[in-house]
Amino acid sequence: MLKRMMMMREMWLWPQLGSLGSVLASMMFAYAMFHRYFPYQLRSHIQRYTLKWFGYVYPYIQISFDEYAGELHKRSEVFTAIQSYLSTKSSTEAKRLKAKEVKGSKSLVLVMDDNEEVTDEFQGIKLWWASRKSAPRQSSSFPFYTQSDEKRRYKLTFHRRHRDIITGSYLDHVRKEGKAIAVSHRQRKLYINNPASGYKTRKWSSVAFDHPATFESIAMEPKKKEEIIDDLMKFSNGKEYYAKIGKPWKRGYLLYGPPGTGKSTMIAAMSNLMNYDVYDLELTTVKSNTDLRKLLIDTPSKAIIVIEDIDCSLDLTGQRKKKKEKDEEDKEKKDPTRKMRAGEESKASQVTLSGLLNFIDGIWSACGGERIIVFTTNYVEKLDPALIRRGRMDKHIKLSYCCYEAFKVLARNYLNLDSHELFGSIERLLGETNMTPADVAENLMPKSNVEDAISCLKKLIEALEIAKEEARVKAEEEASKKAVKDAKVNAKKEAKLKAEEEAKLKAEKAEKKTEESAKDEEKCIGTSAKQDAKENGVIENEEKS
Repeated sequence: MLKRMMMMREMWLWPQLGSLGSVLASMMFAYAMFHRYFPYQLRSHIQRYTLKWFGYVYPYIQISFDEYAGELHKRSEVFTAIQSYLSTKSSTEAKRLKAKEVKGSKSLVLVMDDNEEVTDEFQGIKLWWASRKSAPRQSSSFPFYTQSDEKRRYKLTFHRRHRDIITGSYLDHVRKEGKAIAVSHRQRKLYINNPASGYKTRKWSSVAFDHPATFESIAMEPKKKEEIIDDLMKFSNGKEYYAKIGKPWKRGYLLYGPPGTGKSTMIAAMSNLMNYDVYDLELTTVKSNTDLRKLLIDTPSKAIIVIEDIDCSLDLTGQRKKKKEKDEEDKEKKDPTRKMRAGEESKASQVTLSGLLNFIDGIWSACGGERIIVFTTNYVEKLDPALIRRGRMDKHIKLSYCCYEAFKVLARNYLNLDSHELFGSIERLLGETNMTPADVAENLMPKSNVEDAISCLKKLIEALEIAKEEARVKAEEEASKKAVKDAKVNAKKEAKLKAEEEAKLKAEKAEKKTEESAKDEEKCIGTSAKQDAKENGVIENEEKS
């Protein structure tokens, strides 16, 4: 009996499946014909009215949350919050997941994979979340040219009778919970800007930032260190204060000093202290001022934007071209091939000083808040004064050579020593010669298991004595060169004065000779006049007689 029922069920089921397959095939054929032969304008009208009619009978509402919103492709904070919120749902319900490793977490963080769905419940209301990804579109005229990157979005579906609850309290609940989860899983990152191109929408690429530097380990005077920490914390808690005084919530720091004085380490310590991400901005890969503004817009809050060695990044010194550069331009004018090659190289980056100034404190700098901008340079005198004035670079921090207080920090870090009898000699030598914290640290670091703290201190003393002797020799050489140069200058001055005196004497002698000649000539003329007068008087007397 059971077997006969199964046979009857199969006999009924197979025709039904066959008819369903025929219906599906017919629908697919009709859909293909619709897109192939119906004009675009007519299709849009039909689709609009179809969706309108479908809305009357379909009881569910859908809300989409795109990853990038706006024309400038800024990543949506709501999308990020939803992604964090759904990570707790995905691990138990989704069948396809993506795993992320987060520093400090005992387990992997699982997020919903593309084109996957999960359900959620809020106040007894059932909702459905779906992850969607659309492939990049291609141009019909240029099939190998991709117009944009793939786009991701989350789609929320719920019954329309719950519209008020979902659009009100539920979405606010998702945002708050998502941000809280993101903070608990937060890992500092180091970002680098991608080279500008026509189809890139992602402006930054990132890696995990695990730099161990802290202000406790930085070799610096304690008073100066405390001043920087207080300044940073005051800024971090100053949202209301900046709003009160009418300034964007940002602050600029200029780190300058010789190479090896800890400028990059200072940036890492600032990031670890404030729990901010670091955005390393490479200006040479930015094509224009517009691209620079887009990078600023795509930088979120709680970020440190860094431009290292800004004096080497671009020609931002504001100085005039040198004679050599003008000679090069003359050669380019004469050589068309060279001119074209130089023109292609010059197109690599067209960021100007004006564009960078607007980036720092122009009207676009107000797009976002709680951001720190850091410039580093070895030669602060090369920078344009407008670039580093107060209001742009609010705090100037000079990182100089190692002092005794900085050495004690390094000795504690590298050798676990707070005091030693050799510290006095080191203090004296540090006061007499210049050595960067990087060089001091290198001498304090043991190179083998045989080396101990005393040998490292002796090695540092030896290096300081060598540096002192080299500085003395260099100073003597410079003094000798200066003496030779001064002697040459003085010799030239003396020769010039002697030549001037000789010329003056010669001129005076010539003038005296001229005066004597003039007197002789006047005397001769006077004598001749008297003779003429005498002769004229004799003649007149003779005529009278």
